[in-house]
Amino acid sequence: MPDRAVLFRYLLSVYRKLPLPYSLRALLSRLYRRTLRPAHTKIRSQALACSLFQPPACALQAPLPQLPDYLFWGVIDWDFRHQRPQHLAGGLSSSGRRVFYISASLEDDPRDGFSLRPLDEHGRLFEVRLFARTAPPLYYAAPQESVILQLRRSIGELLSWADSQWVISLVQHPFWAPVAGVLPASRLVYDCMDDHQGFGNNVPALLQLEHELLRDADVTLFASAWLEQYWNQRCPPVASGQRAVLRNAADFAYFSTAVQHGYQDPQGRPVIGYYGALAHWFDVELVGAIAEAFSHCTVLLIGADTARVGACLRRHANVRLTGEIPYAQLSAYLQVFAVGILPFRIEALTLATNPVKVYEYLSAGKPVVAVDLPELQEFGQQVAVAKDVPSFIQAIARALQEPASDNAARQRQEFAAQQTWEHRIKRLKALVEEDVPQPLISVIVVTHNNLAFTRDCLASLAADPLGRQLEIIVVDNASTDASVEFLQQWASDSGHSLILNPGNLGFAAANNQGLARARGEFLVLLNNDTQVTTGWAQTLRRHLQRNPQLGLIGPVTNNIGNEAKIDISYRTLKEMPGRAGQHTWRHVDQVVPCATLGFFAVMMPRSTYERVGPLDEAFGLGFFEDDDYCRRVEQAGLSCAFAEDVFIHHHLSASFNQMPDGQRQQLFNRNKALYEAKWGRPWIPHTAREPS
Repeated sequence: MPDRAVLFRYLLSVYRKLPLPYSLRALLSRLYRRTLRPAHTKIRSQALACSLFQPPACALQAPLPQLPDYLFWGVIDWDFRHQRPQHLAGGLSSSGRRVFYISASLEDDPRDGFSLRPLDEHGRLFEVRLFARTAPPLYYAAPQESVILQLRRSIGELLSWADSQWVISLVQHPFWAPVAGVLPASRLVYDCMDDHQGFGNNVPALLQLEHELLRDADVTLFASAWLEQYWNQRCPPVASGQRAVLRNAADFAYFSTAVQHGYQDPQGRPVIGYYGALAHWFDVELVGAIAEAFSHCTVLLIGADTARVGACLRRHANVRLTGEIPYAQLSAYLQVFAVGILPFRIEALTLATNPVKVYEYLSAGKPVVAVDLPELQEFGQQVAVAKDVPSFIQAIARALQEPASDNAARQRQEFAAQQTWEHRIKRLKALVEEDVPQPLISVIVVTHNNLAFTRDCLASLAADPLGRQLEIIVVDNASTDASVEFLQQWASDSGHSLILNPGNLGFAAANNQGLARARGEFLVLLNNDTQVTTGWAQTLRRHLQRNPQLGLIGPVTNNIGNEAKIDISYRTLKEMPGRAGQHTWRHVDQVVPCATLGFFAVMMPRSTYERVGPLDEAFGLGFFEDDDYCRRVEQAGLSCAFAEDVFIHHHLSASFNQMPDGQRQQLFNRNKALYEAKWGRPWIPHTAREPS
């Protein structure tokens, strides 16, 4: 396959050098698009399907403890116009976070995987292209189910390769919602930068995905106050989500520094300048009026012309279009501006805009004249806002007369110096990395001796950066080792709840005590011989929210007597999170129905508990209360399942192993008979899954 690709590129380069007439070249191009390219794509796809995906060899910084990795689900490719996405991604990378910028362009490949391009020298910033068959564009349709499933597997390959512990998914286009919104051990952030409906090419299905993003996001960031107000009216915030305005900014150091060899107007005329997209929202009539009113000036327009602006302004000899200019050269052009303008049409898309270029104009100390957009109010007197064409022209005239020694330029720069991307990134980290509102999850841990297990279990709960808001209730069943003293100190230090029983009430009764005290919307029963992994509780909770028919859900594990046991190995518990991550990242959003869950770790919504009730205490010290509860959940019309993308380590039967063998078998036989009498049918032993 590589030899074919090299040969194809060589032949293409030879073809491009041939001195062919335009008409013949056009004919060959049509022939290639209609016949040869589809055939080449099919052959390439077949060859790729027969090969295994191999992650690229690439320097990668190891994940830092307690710091998330960032996934930027891009609305543009990295090399497109340098703006908010690249500034935020680059700034987070500079602050020590690993950042994977998911390109808006997918790579047509039938395999599950990704390609990678390093963007820095530290192994912290990468552009990623996820594999997806046919590589559909983002902007015109919601992804089909087959694409969604492949993208989930492809991002799983990336996160497994990167050994990510937990991630912040920062989504900048609704297309990504069905993938980014279901990642385990993650926090979902919607960076709402534009009014997508204003672009005119978004189908209703994409707009529906945006509504779902606003509903499901842990944090929603609005680039403007207009967007915040607009969406709060149409999609009111939910209690479990946080919303905030995070405006755009400027690279002040770059734009405020004078350049030695800047752009020079060929005729030495004052420059009225604009840079950015020349698209349908660009007010050509206004710019024509400016060119006519200031015929002694050059009206310099920098940016890709997608709306035939140049053709419309051809009759104005003092209008000059440069096309797109690389970001690294932009400051050299800005330095020569006598005044920067923002000539937008007033429409839904521009009303929502917080224009980056205004911050950049001000960073260079330039006078700014703009149309009357809501977001320009925050700039105060630093920007001249014009409500019509005559006032726009008058404002430019005043700006052109501003004395070179006037302190207005200094004031503009002082304002811009407080509106940098460093300021925005500091606020971004505070908003998305600290605790955000979540539905309360109550975790009940029953203990009876085994202090070492209890200590490790509680330590793993405390170490989870996504689990700091859990309510933890420990119920001790008359431990005779040092557990009581340890738990009393733990409860005092942590502020969590502790119930001390004078005797061993058994598994069911002790859990019922915890359930009765719990305040959470979601309830967890967790054995003390477990160790949890990052994001376990929030991931289980999201599964229950996405699957209303689920009454109970559990994780996969290393040690249990049913299908939830997976083939996984690690020599020490220090290796466990990495091995677990390799499995869970590759099984994003996979839920497997299960007749009976092991109650070493289960979660239920409060609605299940209210319908089914407490555990049956007739089973005494233990055995069969989990089977019984699962039958009662089924009886209530609900189902049970385990999540392939949540792993919890389990030592298995730590308390029961302290019993003499005869007593344990006697208890098992007694409770088996009790279970069969209660349900009127033989107990079906649990079975492991078939080897894959």
